[in-house]
Amino acid sequence: MARLFGTDGVRGLANADLSPELALSVAASAARVLAAHDRSHRPVAVVGRDPRASGEMLEAAVVAGLASAGADVLRLGVLPTPAVAYLVGALDADLGVMISASHNPMPDNGIKLFAAGGHKLPDSIEDEIERGLDATSVTRPTGDGVGRVTDVPDALDKYIEHLVAATPHPLTGLKVVVDCANGASSVAAPEAYRRAGAEVVALHAEPDGININDSCGSNHPDLLRAAVVEHGADLGIGHDGDADRCVAVDAAGELVDGDQIMAVLALALAEEGALVKDTLVATVMSNLGLHLAMKAHGISVVTTAVGDRYVLEELRASGLALGGEQSGHVVLPAHATTGDGLLTALRLMARMAATGKPLAELAAVMNRLPQVLVNVPVADKAAVAGSAEVRDAVGEVEAELGEEGRVLLRPSGTEQLVRVMVEAPAHATAQAAADRLAGVVSAVS
Repeated sequence: MARLFGTDGVRGLANADLSPELALSVAASAARVLAAHDRSHRPVAVVGRDPRASGEMLEAAVVAGLASAGADVLRLGVLPTPAVAYLVGALDADLGVMISASHNPMPDNGIKLFAAGGHKLPDSIEDEIERGLDATSVTRPTGDGVGRVTDVPDALDKYIEHLVAATPHPLTGLKVVVDCANGASSVAAPEAYRRAGAEVVALHAEPDGININDSCGSNHPDLLRAAVVEHGADLGIGHDGDADRCVAVDAAGELVDGDQIMAVLALALAEEGALVKDTLVATVMSNLGLHLAMKAHGISVVTTAVGDRYVLEELRASGLALGGEQSGHVVLPAHATTGDGLLTALRLMARMAATGKPLAELAAVMNRLPQVLVNVPVADKAAVAGSAEVRDAVGEVEAELGEEGRVLLRPSGTEQLVRVMVEAPAHATAQAAADRLAGVVSAVS
């Protein structure tokens, strides 16, 4: 049986894969596991959600599950995932629950869990929660043992105050267009950016439960790019449905991705003496241009597997100050325990305001190499991984590219695919090498 928890919680088609019954069971099991680990007090859980329609149903189920297991619930309403992570610590809760499917389309939904302090739950605790779903003899509390439910009307304001306090320079004079993806940041992002001093044009900030991520947000930046040019803005910021990531757009409408944002922030932290061990954490999918730019400035790059979970693990294990993904998940552990798109955007804008430089000039510190990704359907991923012919072909391409290119073969975690990625100084070179390797992979599988 497949593991219930993926790299980012439980996710699936709402009211089908992710039913209210399952949501209730997961929440109740989580509360029981927490209580078993610490019997010194009654567990307290905070619950937030994004605005997709099924969130109302799943929130009711999650709250009922927690209360039925004896946990008191602080209901936060609609707000970004990183707000939930922050408020777990700020409200001294034992558990955080965010109901969101992030950048997925509206019919999907998900449940993300945060431990005390706002950190993602370790695999061992998730496994314990999953085992608890099959418990046949559960003693439920009654009377005053049943959890109580309280709304927190100033939850979003607390989070925004935290963001503004973490912004090192006022944004006075900057004009920003923010695409909120009709998601969880629709109120939070425009308000936070205004309070920090920017002039704000809000785009796709009218969620109706159905339109979240619908041809907008960080995954669909074309409308944002056009709006930045139309409004004569200094930059654009695009969030996904739960605002744990962001991408940026410069004044000319050119996209600035997560790698470039990390490069800008790494140099800013290094100047302040705050880039611990002069080291940045990125995943294997980050562009070679990031590695070359950081090397030129004396900054080391530690790489992890794909997924913000692995970036977070490395940041915590090594006590580092900055990490993230090309997709725009950026983590600043001094201010957040998870990826926070609003915090990232504020720090990026603060760098612009402090230096007086436009985003295009700041982002130019990194030359993004052309990157080609080919998905190759295979019958046996293990056969590809063990193939001497594939290894030899990869070695040949790597030798031809030298230090000016990179090759990465990665089996899909969910499909019978091997992903062939090649970076090179010219797109044609990268495409030719990727096609050549894809042919070898296809032949041996």
